[in-house]
Amino acid sequence: MGFTNCGGCPGKRVLARAELLLKKGANTIAFGSCVQKGLPLDFPCPFAARMKKLLQNKLPTDIRILDYTH
Repeated sequence: MGFTNCGGCPGKRVLARAELLLKKGANTIAFGSCVQKGLPLDFPCPFAARMKKLLQNKLPTDIRILDYTH
C-alpha cells in the first residue's frame, strides 16, 4: 500500500505519481473520497474526471482504478 497526492491543481502530475506507485508494486490506483465525492466538505475536485480519464488512457489495462476509497 502506498499513498501520494495528485501533485496539485490541475492534477497535472497525477500520471507521474501513479506511475511511481506502479513501480513500487501497486496494482490499483484509488482516488481519495475527497477528490471524487468532495467529502467531508462537499467540494469535489473539478479535475477528478479528467485525471481519471488520463489514467485510464495511459496506464496498463490491468491496473484497477477506483473512484473513491470509502
